[in-house]
This record gives sequence, C-alpha cells and structure tokens, in this order.
Amino acid sequence: MMYKDTYCGDLRAASAGTTVRLAGWVHRRRDHGGLIFIDLRDSHGIVQVVFNPENTEAHGAAHRARTEWCIAIEGVVQARSTATVNPNMPTGEIEVIPSSCRVLNESLTPPFYINEPVDVDETLRLKYRYLDLRRADVAEVIRLRHEVVRYMRTFLWERDFIEVETPTLIKSTPEGARDFLVPSRVKPGHFFALPQSPQILKQLLMVGGVERYFQFARCYRDEDTRANRVAEHTQLDLEMAFVTQEEVMQTIEDLYTGVAQRFGRAPIAQTPFPRLDYQDCVDRYGIDRPDLRYRLELVDIAPAVAGSGFQVLAGALATGGQVKAIRVPGKADMTRKEIDEYTEIARGGGAKGLAYIGFTGVELRSPIAKFLTGEEIADIRTRTGAEDGDLVVIVADRAEVVAKALHEVRSALGERLGLKRNELNFAWVSGFPLLEWHADEGRWDATHNPFCGFPEEDRHLLDSDPGRCRSFQYDLVLNGAEVGGGSIRITNRGDQEKVLRLMGHSPEQQADRFGVVLDALEYGAPPEGGVGMGLERLMMSLVGTENIRDVIAFPKASSGGDPLMGSPTLVDEVQLKELGLAILG
Repeated sequence: MMYKDTYCGDLRAASAGTTVRLAGWVHRRRDHGGLIFIDLRDSHGIVQVVFNPENTEAHGAAHRARTEWCIAIEGVVQARSTATVNPNMPTGEIEVIPSSCRVLNESLTPPFYINEPVDVDETLRLKYRYLDLRRADVAEVIRLRHEVVRYMRTFLWERDFIEVETPTLIKSTPEGARDFLVPSRVKPGHFFALPQSPQILKQLLMVGGVERYFQFARCYRDEDTRANRVAEHTQLDLEMAFVTQEEVMQTIEDLYTGVAQRFGRAPIAQTPFPRLDYQDCVDRYGIDRPDLRYRLELVDIAPAVAGSGFQVLAGALATGGQVKAIRVPGKADMTRKEIDEYTEIARGGGAKGLAYIGFTGVELRSPIAKFLTGEEIADIRTRTGAEDGDLVVIVADRAEVVAKALHEVRSALGERLGLKRNELNFAWVSGFPLLEWHADEGRWDATHNPFCGFPEEDRHLLDSDPGRCRSFQYDLVLNGAEVGGGSIRITNRGDQEKVLRLMGHSPEQQADRFGVVLDALEYGAPPEGGVGMGLERLMMSLVGTENIRDVIAFPKASSGGDPLMGSPTLVDEVQLKELGLAILG
C-alpha cells in the first residue's frame, strides 16, 4: 500500500477538494475535547490535520499519538474558514480531514524539543543528530546546501565542465597540514593517505586532455578542529586548461555571484568583485583576508612620529618597525575598562600594549599625549582623519606584530561596535609572495602550494631573492573568511624542480613525492589553472553562522570526536595484526 502521494508542505489553497495520502511525524498535537488537531511534518513542511470523533478509527489513532510518532493518513483537503486561516504557515489556508490514520512507529520522548527553537547543548545535539536533523532550522540548511550544489553543478555542466571523481586513497606527500594515513593490509608497513585536496590528480587530468574538470571533493586534514575548520570538508574542485588567471577568476566570480543572489540572506555589496593586492591588504587591514563590511583601516603614522622624543614610538621605527593606528569614529569617550580589554587583545596579537588618543573636542584624553608635541599630535590627527569625538588607537612594533595586533583589535571593534553591515563582501586577493622563509628549518616554503606559477618578469628572483618573487595565486575572500583560492600552475619541469629545490626537496625526494607530476610535465602539459572552493565556508556566509558544524549534516564535535557514532574507537587485536600494526604506550 502506498504510504504517501503528496508532501505535507506542498499543499495549498488550490489543493482543496483533493484526496491525498500523507506521511510524516507528529509535530504538535492538540486535543480540544473532541476534535484533535495534529500538525503533521515531513521534509517539505507542516500541514494541519483535523480528526473528528465521528471517525472512531482515525480519531482513536490520533488520540494515542504523541509528539514525533511516525504516522500516515489519507484524507480530503479542505479550505479553512476565514477566521481560522494561519498566515504564518505556507499551508495555512487549508487543512486535511482524514478518513484513515495509521501509526507507523511510536517514539520515545526526545532528549530535546524538536518543535520549538530552543538552545540545546551541542554535544547532545550531535549525539542524537538523527533527531536534530528534524528541527526546522537544521533541515533548512541541509536542503539549502543541496540546492547550492545543484545550482553549481548545472552552472558548470552548461559551461562544458566534466565531473570526474578522483581517488580518496592516494600517496602521502607531506605538505601543509598532516595527512590522515590508511595502513595497507596487502603491503604491511606501507600507507595510503586521504587527500588534503585532489591537486596533483586534477593537474594530471589537464595533461590528459580533459581541459575542464570539476568535482565536489572530500578533503581531509589531520589538524585541530576550530569554529571554521574541521578535519574533513567538501570543496568545489575545478581545473581549466588553456586559461589565464583572469579567466579562472571570472568563472568563479560568475558562479558565486549567481549563488549569492539566489541563495544568500544578504545582498552582494559590490560586483564586479574588487581586486585587491596582497601587500595592500596587509598594509590596510593587517591580514590578507579582510572583512570589508566595515572600514577601520590601518593608517601609517610613522612620518608623524619618526623624530619624536617619545621612544616607544620612535624606537620602534629606529629598529625597522612600524607605527600604525586605527581611527574609531565617535569613541573618544570609550571607558577605561573597554580600552583595557582592547589592550589585552593587542597583546594577544604580540604587541606590548595599545596606545590611544581621544579627541574629545575639549582636551585630549590620552596617557601618551604628554610625550608628544602639539605638531606631532596634529599630524597624527591629520593622517588618521580623526575628528572631534573620535578615538585613535596605536601600535608600535615589528611589522608582523603591528599587522597581527591591529587586525585583532580591528576585528574586535567591528564585532563589539556592531559595525558589520548585513551584506556579502566578496573580494579577490592576488599578488601573494610565491615563497616564505622558514628560519627554524632553514628553507623556503610555498605560501600556498608548490605547484603555483609565477610571473615571467620575476623569474630571475628565484635565483637572487626568492622572497620577492610573486605568485599567480588568487584567493576569494568573503566577509573576512577565505572561501577558496587557486592559481595558475607551473607547467615546465625545470621550473617545478627549481621551486621544489628551494623548498628543500632533494632530487631523490622530488622523484619519490612528486615524480608523477614532474614526468607528466614533459608530455605537452597545457597552461592551466584552477581553484579549490570550500563549500562549508560558503554556506556559513550564506546562512550567517560562524560555526562550520551548523552547515554539515553529520559533523564532528569541537573535540574532534563523533558523539553520534562514538568514534574514534579502539580496534581489536585481530584487525591490528592483519595490518601489521601494534599500539605502543
């Protein structure tokens, strides 16, 4: 017998007079001393079912039913009277009068309310995730994620991209985060790795003539869980042959503009997306992924204090450091307690403290004003654009400390002062350095990945000054988070070997870890580029959450464990013996 032929949430006024079969869960039950009202819920929504005592069989089943019982009904849809229309429900103009009702399965009392929007401890929610998924806000996000993925697939199919699945058991090539290792039973002592990304494989697809590839790839990184990062995630992985950097960026920009316009809960701030330079971002915001929903830019005030007698500021400049400030409009009267809190935030970013000047309009409010001349204070005010009523906060230190400390202060100000506009601020950031020096290891390392290309005019810098060589890397930033990025790849074996050599890989290590790529580059490798776009990061911005677990169907807890399945767990000795493994300690 058919359980259902219609979804509860799909019924509308036009359905009146039709006979339907519905099945779902009891969302709410109300007994009015004769009539029993059940709000029946399924994956499409809720409809009211009215049980009349004249139908003793159906009424009896409804009388027994309780919240979250699974039931099926057959009945006639009828229009509600004007007085009983519920404008807060999509199905509020109709109700169903059942001729039959079957209890398909009873339910224990759930450990938390499913039919009310109440706060529930996250660990409890994840332990009973199969119940949590029934809650309206959770179900809405899961369905939205499905719709976003469907939109992306259609967009790419229409542009001649081919969806290709790449292996999830691959060779370990330690770069960046730690690999998840999988022991081989047939080759004891040897291991596969779960991919951190399909980077090598998608480059091989380009050499193989695929030209336009994509997949929604599962990626794994054995690192600590954070609010916006988990050990396993999904990324839209994409690669294109015979393209320039601008062509790749424009493809993604067109895609993400469409996604944001169709599914975002806030408007896009600007299209085309702004193109920002890496160094300019660091100079103005202290970070290469700025949140553009508010201003509060970093301002260089070194010229105002370079010759100052105040050694805290002048001394930092004399040793090659920086002095930068942020103007905070209208906050000259900020309490000492608040200033102390921002000072601790600056210290958390490595600074020794946070100086400030409050331009109250009558007199200066500042513990450092007595160490500065009137001309110096006036110059600081001019450079920051401070007006009466504004506060200027200052950090003096090494460049990297100034950037980090003021970025942290800027972020806290934006959050606490409610400055973040309700909009989606996309921006492309490019011009990253190709390499960065790791003094503790005595070698260069890729700022993004070792396969990233570089401008021809910077080629000579690889021999003379590698740290100044720019890359063909581009990141897409959304509201202060990197939602993805990519690069134009190296397609010449000699160039690739040179970059790997600078990174400290011996010829033997290059052959062992990257030999398949190096060999492939000698067989007519086309110019190519691509991206890896984090799906969860995008979903977080679309729904307005800062917790990545809110947009994943079955997430791990913040501890990294899985309360639902009870993993990770010990395995028995037989399994370990088959794999040639033993637990030490």
